[in-house]
Amino acid sequence: MERTLVEDLKGRLNSEVLVKGWVERIRELSSVTFLIIRDRTGRVQVAADPRLCADLKISTESVVEIYGRVNPEPRSKTGYEVVAEQINVLSLAGSLPINVNGPDLNVPLELVLDNRVLSLRHARINPIFRIQAALVHAFQVFLNGEGFVQVFSPKIVASGTEGGTELFALQYFEEKAYLCQSPQFYKQMLVGAGYERVYEVGHVYRAEKHATSRHLNEYVSLDLEMGFIQSEHDVMDLENRLLAFMFSYVNENCQKELVTLGVKVPTVPEIPKIPFADALQLLEKECAKRIEDQDLDPEGERLLSKYVRETTGSEFVFVTDYPWEKRPMYTMPKGSGLTCSFDLLFRGLEITTGGQRIHTHDLLAANIRRKGLDPQAFASYVQNFSLGMPPHGGLAIGLERLTAQLLGLSNVREASLFPRDRHRLTP
Repeated sequence: MERTLVEDLKGRLNSEVLVKGWVERIRELSSVTFLIIRDRTGRVQVAADPRLCADLKISTESVVEIYGRVNPEPRSKTGYEVVAEQINVLSLAGSLPINVNGPDLNVPLELVLDNRVLSLRHARINPIFRIQAALVHAFQVFLNGEGFVQVFSPKIVASGTEGGTELFALQYFEEKAYLCQSPQFYKQMLVGAGYERVYEVGHVYRAEKHATSRHLNEYVSLDLEMGFIQSEHDVMDLENRLLAFMFSYVNENCQKELVTLGVKVPTVPEIPKIPFADALQLLEKECAKRIEDQDLDPEGERLLSKYVRETTGSEFVFVTDYPWEKRPMYTMPKGSGLTCSFDLLFRGLEITTGGQRIHTHDLLAANIRRKGLDPQAFASYVQNFSLGMPPHGGLAIGLERLTAQLLGLSNVREASLFPRDRHRLTP
């Protein structure tokens, strides 16, 4: 007999079925034993004669297969139940370090992550990654429709993308190599290779010694690069439409998960834009927050987002025209010490960095030197800009940050299946 998924049982009333899954709950009465069985699609109540279970020693989270009949049962939450005729234990679960079958998982996050495979079964954790998968799928669908090509760039590289020191070094045969900080160089080179529009969903690595609720050392980056743009505003406008599509897709395709988590997906209207200098003035005038550095700190991001939400209703804001000192060497200068760049804040946290890139060889080489770096150290990248490169720009969205902000998670590690941070290398 073929297996029937829980979500399909309603259409099999009064029929014989084979159900397979995990035992979520056991309730033993004198005349009947009730089991709640969970598979990837939902939960179902199983009623069994106690004699069927007597010698099986079934424990919660054991994996079982049950042959039985789907009968109407008005007292069940679903209106039906499976009456077991035979129960086979496929894998018996031992003592569990955490209880994943309560309404909430009230244990420290470190314990949740130490027992990740088990904690992922919890009703309020499992949906996180189904929604995350939907975000990625929507990202791909939208960009495919906009003429982008999905690409897959190397993650072992000879140098850093931004010339920084925040790199994980590794031995690559007789040479020293690094884990990739970003696919930025490859995105640009592929625009110049004639693809014009490319995107990638891939892991990136940052050797930053952070231990905060907003940083990971390995995370998934949603990258895109597009050629023949007029300015960085073309990239921002594309992202505005992209996020509107992604959020709408999640809202349409993840209703069950959203209801479980109690989350409402916001609509994405036209996102307001504010130059960085104006943002600093606004923060000082309206929020009594003075930014000494040439970048927004976490508190500045939160205060600016709060002000924009209260005055415009938008949960997003583009901050544009960042100072040259705070942008990578490939960022197009704008004059007056500014750049054609932007960050996107969502609910008080930066989820995107992007902008227009330099597309001429001499300006790129000069900008690299101005940063105190040697263009020859990036020769395999820089030389491509003497072969004909269109004006272009792009962006990167941190998938875990986007997921965490959308779902209201307090720590970005909750939005990573198996997070890698300053202190975690397992599981």
